Amino acid sequence: MSLRDVRFHEGKEVISMPKFHIQDLRSIENAPTSPASLRTKIGEMIFCSTTARAKVEAINPETGEYRVVLQGTLDREDSKWDEK
Repeated sequence: MSLRDVRFHEGKEVISMPKFHIQDLRSIENAPTSPASLRTKIGEMIFCSTTARAKVEAINPETGEYRVVLQGTLDREDSKWDEK
Protein backbone atom coordinates (compact mmCIF):
# COMPACT_ATOMS: atom_id res chain seq x y z
CA MET A 1 0.00 0.00 0.00
CA SER A 2 1.24 3.46 -0.76
CA LEU A 3 1.46 6.12 1.91
CA ARG A 4 -1.77 7.67 0.68
CA ASP A 5 -4.92 6.43 -0.98
CA VAL A 6 -6.96 8.69 -3.22
CA ARG A 7 -10.72 8.41 -2.84
CA PHE A 8 -13.67 10.49 -3.86
CA HIS A 9 -16.22 11.83 -1.37
CA GLU A 10 -19.18 13.88 -2.59
CA GLY A 11 -17.44 14.40 -5.93
CA LYS A 12 -14.21 15.70 -4.39
CA GLU A 13 -10.84 13.98 -4.37
CA VAL A 14 -9.86 13.01 -0.83
CA ILE A 15 -6.38 11.80 0.05
CA SER A 16 -6.37 9.53 3.06
CA MET A 17 -3.61 7.93 5.08
CA PRO A 18 -3.62 4.22 5.89
CA LYS A 19 -4.84 3.38 9.39
CA PHE A 20 -1.98 2.82 11.85
CA HIS A 21 -2.79 0.24 14.53
CA ILE A 22 -1.22 -0.45 17.91
CA GLN A 23 0.21 -3.69 16.46
CA ASP A 24 2.17 -1.60 13.92
CA LEU A 25 4.31 0.11 16.58
CA ARG A 26 7.06 -2.53 16.41
CA SER A 27 7.40 -1.87 12.68
CA ILE A 28 8.95 1.51 13.54
CA GLU A 29 11.92 -0.23 15.17
CA ASN A 30 12.21 -2.56 12.19
CA ALA A 31 11.92 0.16 9.56
CA PRO A 32 14.91 0.57 7.27
CA THR A 33 17.34 3.13 8.59
CA SER A 34 16.77 5.62 5.79
CA PRO A 35 15.31 8.88 7.09
CA ALA A 36 12.59 8.78 4.41
CA SER A 37 11.33 5.34 5.49
CA LEU A 38 11.35 6.28 9.16
CA ARG A 39 9.57 9.57 8.40
CA THR A 40 6.84 7.66 6.57
CA LYS A 41 6.22 5.24 9.44
CA ILE A 42 6.29 7.94 12.13
CA GLY A 43 4.11 10.22 9.99
CA GLU A 44 1.48 7.47 9.66
CA MET A 45 1.55 6.95 13.43
CA ILE A 46 1.18 10.66 14.24
CA PHE A 47 -1.56 11.15 11.62
CA CYS A 48 -3.55 8.32 13.26
CA SER A 49 -3.11 9.71 16.79
CA THR A 50 -5.52 11.77 18.85
CA THR A 51 -2.64 13.29 20.83
CA ALA A 52 1.09 13.43 20.22
CA ARG A 53 4.06 15.20 21.72
CA ALA A 54 7.82 15.05 21.42
CA LYS A 55 10.51 15.44 24.07
CA VAL A 56 14.14 16.06 23.20
CA GLU A 57 16.12 13.93 25.65
CA ALA A 58 19.64 14.52 24.36
CA ILE A 59 21.55 16.62 21.84
CA ASN A 60 25.26 16.36 21.05
CA PRO A 61 26.28 19.49 19.09
CA GLU A 62 29.72 18.02 18.36
CA THR A 63 28.47 14.88 16.61
CA GLY A 64 24.94 15.92 15.60
CA GLU A 65 23.52 12.94 17.46
CA TYR A 66 20.14 13.39 19.11
CA ARG A 67 17.50 11.40 20.99
CA VAL A 68 13.82 12.32 20.72
CA VAL A 69 10.99 10.49 22.50
CA LEU A 70 7.49 10.54 21.00
CA GLN A 71 4.45 9.97 23.19
CA GLY A 72 0.85 9.87 22.10
CA THR A 73 -2.44 8.05 21.87
CA LEU A 74 -3.52 6.22 18.74
CA ASP A 75 -7.06 6.90 17.56
CA ARG A 76 -9.06 3.72 18.18
CA GLU A 77 -12.07 4.95 16.19
CA ASP A 78 -12.64 4.35 12.49
CA SER A 79 -12.00 7.40 10.37
CA LYS A 80 -15.08 8.95 8.82
CA TRP A 81 -13.38 8.38 5.45
CA ASP A 82 -12.76 4.67 6.03
CA GLU A 83 -14.95 2.41 3.97
CA LYS A 84 -17.40 0.45 6.09
